[in-house]
Amino acid sequence: MKNILPNILESGKDSDTAISIPNKEKISYKKLKILVDELSKKITSFGTQNEKPIIIVLKNNAEFMISFLAVTKTNSIAAPLNPDFTEEEFNFYLDDINPSLIITTDGHPVISQANAKGVPVSTVFFENGSIDIDFQSEEYAEKDVSEPTENNSCLFLHTSGTTSRPKGVPLKHKNLLKSLDNIITTYNLSGEDIALVVMPLFHVHGLIGVALSTLASGGQIVIPEKFSASNFWGLQKEYNATWYSAVPTIHQILLIRADQDQAPKKSFRFIRSCSAALAPSVLVDLEKRFGAPVLEAYGMTEASHQMSSNPMPPEERKAGSVGKPTGVEINIMSMESMGNMLETNKIGEVVIKGENVTSGYHNNDDANKDSYVSGWFRTGDQGFIDEDGYLNLTGRIKELINRGGEKISPLEVDAVLLNHPSVNEAVCFAFPDEKYGEVVHAALVINSEVTEKEIQEFCSNSIASFKIPEKIHFAEELPRTATGKIQRRNVAKHFAE
Repeated sequence: MKNILPNILESGKDSDTAISIPNKEKISYKKLKILVDELSKKITSFGTQNEKPIIIVLKNNAEFMISFLAVTKTNSIAAPLNPDFTEEEFNFYLDDINPSLIITTDGHPVISQANAKGVPVSTVFFENGSIDIDFQSEEYAEKDVSEPTENNSCLFLHTSGTTSRPKGVPLKHKNLLKSLDNIITTYNLSGEDIALVVMPLFHVHGLIGVALSTLASGGQIVIPEKFSASNFWGLQKEYNATWYSAVPTIHQILLIRADQDQAPKKSFRFIRSCSAALAPSVLVDLEKRFGAPVLEAYGMTEASHQMSSNPMPPEERKAGSVGKPTGVEINIMSMESMGNMLETNKIGEVVIKGENVTSGYHNNDDANKDSYVSGWFRTGDQGFIDEDGYLNLTGRIKELINRGGEKISPLEVDAVLLNHPSVNEAVCFAFPDEKYGEVVHAALVINSEVTEKEIQEFCSNSIASFKIPEKIHFAEELPRTATGKIQRRNVAKHFAE
């Protein structure tokens, strides 16, 4: 058997449920393999091209999972996109990806844009246990498509980092399979596990971190169309879900609503947090309220998602840390002397090596030259490794606030702000200043009345005066990405206007 992504379905028993769609149907592993095989043959017959991207514009549903696995079986490259992108965003990605085909739903706005650019479109629909696809173009003739190998690319995503232009990240079958193996090992996933998918499947967190890792362990994934706090605990109870993974924002929403939604005192086998820093105080509150260990992890697109995680009990979980390396080499490189690695507890740039790491960005020589040093991939994150081997992140290097030469980690200030009982969400950021170059501002979402002065006085007990936000912006909500992440550059731009 070739070591390619679709073969993860062999991990499940034929009769076991692989995918559950609330209020619709369940798909067994046997049925899922048949559906994936059928769709891959239809895609191949249309005339896809070897190692050319196929864009997938679908919501979280059965169609997405079947289409994704089918595309990877055809030796094409799956390129999932957010179905809620604007026309401008779709135009950028269509040009950058240059797909051989787009798979979407009937009536989606991307169809007209694809037609204008001469890109073939297909619409897919799953109903009554069968998958069908309608090719709206006969532009391509049938051609032979070779079977993929582990060294072929199967997934094409874009970063959402600190640069204005997203960078294309191609990932190979072997990259993803290694990442899945790392995740399964970290959390002891098995056929007994049932994962509640609350993150978008067009992002590595939902796709690799939850959906594919669960299927690769023979478990079941429950896929609601979108995250709904009001339906969350009902689904957990209905399916006896054993775990979920989400960004801190979602954890906080569930925590705030826990009593009114009658959340159980003991729920999941474990709860995973990733894609943004989780305040230590929130972690403690989550564990206390939901009766499950909360494991903070660290991932990025270029590493096929997971790089480190706090371990399962009985090993120690360190609040504020993103845990130990999970099948990945992690080191701390000096930011002053490239290539030189630092000793324990010294702050520098986090660098990684591993089979899960991309071999380079798509058509971006400048980024590739800048991102690899002596075989190590530069993450762009700042942090240190403690005496127990746990990685602690202190912020994005490009997001450090330089106040008159003093480098301030925004994550440190965030953590202090979140310890205030009136603060639900907090993001600090650099604000231009004539005297110091940059000063600290903060945007807060609060749950009770509090003044700027009270917040500043609270901070003075924990951090030096130059780190205290000079201005507090109170807001009902903070700007977020499609995956629920809060990006500092977006927050800074919003409140600077």
